[in-house]
Amino acid sequence: MELEGRFDGEVVRVAGDARQRFHDASGYGYPLEGNEIALAPVEAAHLLFRERIGVVADGERLDFRSFLAREPAEDFVVRYLVYADLRSRGFYLSPAREPWIEEPPDADFAVFPRGNGPGDGEVEYAVRAVGERASLPAGELAEGVLAVVDEESEITYFERARLEPSGTSGIDLPRGVEADLLEDRVVVWNPPRELYERGFYGQPLEGRDYDRPTLQCSLVEAAFLADRGTIDLSTEAVVDRGRAVEGERFDRRLAVYGALREAGTVPKTGYKFGADFRTYADVESVEELGHSELLVRVLPADHVFEPRDLALDVRLAHGVRKTMSFALVGEGIDWWSLERLTP
Repeated sequence: MELEGRFDGEVVRVAGDARQRFHDASGYGYPLEGNEIALAPVEAAHLLFRERIGVVADGERLDFRSFLAREPAEDFVVRYLVYADLRSRGFYLSPAREPWIEEPPDADFAVFPRGNGPGDGEVEYAVRAVGERASLPAGELAEGVLAVVDEESEITYFERARLEPSGTSGIDLPRGVEADLLEDRVVVWNPPRELYERGFYGQPLEGRDYDRPTLQCSLVEAAFLADRGTIDLSTEAVVDRGRAVEGERFDRRLAVYGALREAGTVPKTGYKFGADFRTYADVESVEELGHSELLVRVLPADHVFEPRDLALDVRLAHGVRKTMSFALVGEGIDWWSLERLTP
């Protein structure tokens, strides 16, 4: 028998045996007094579409179509599509701001582990739902799952997590090696062989067979080495050239490069992958170099992401067996990874 709920503009209240039928058995809504439950609009819409409940608002009986038209919340259809998809995958989930959730995640939905419900106290995924044309300020994104609904209502899930780059790479840097500043790079003359072979700084100008190869370094590598006294150029001169070549972006990239080196990783250009850097965690010898692990895109802390760009980045990184990561540079550096997820 179909139960009838009353929509008060915020929740749909359903009495009768609603608590046993919907909340206890299937994790919908939250209990009120007696057997009555309160359904968030997205939950009510799901039950209404499945013809499990009826809904009345201001004396008018609403079908699914009229309920969608009446619900004024921004992106309601996007959130409904994500809710329905996760339900179809066997999950119980609730709007994250339900009053019974003691520590609500910063998301649209709290998704519980399969076989668990709202009363079990465990959240598998904190999910935010957005349309493909949404703007996503970097500062508003939190750890959890981003569900992007495209224009054909297909849903792609991405998992976003804090990242701490780390590795075991590093050498004792020499000092005072001769170098020349050219237009957009630096040539290092007769450096110790280990600067390239074990530190993976620069690229040999003449090939790898020379005992003391001449290296060509990017401006960001050269600025790092100049700051540590490894090459006989002033840091200011190299940084000024870097700013002249690529503007304020150079300072962000230099900060990230230095942080990656200090963390024990080796950053190299990510140009061929459409990123700022690719990184190697454990470099013992360039001759035995493995695959890089991360692609790093360097962005200002106030950057605004577009879901389409995120999808392209993650797809490319996955295709070359790397993890897409973002270094957001403000007063410090916030590190994030983003990977495709199948719930």
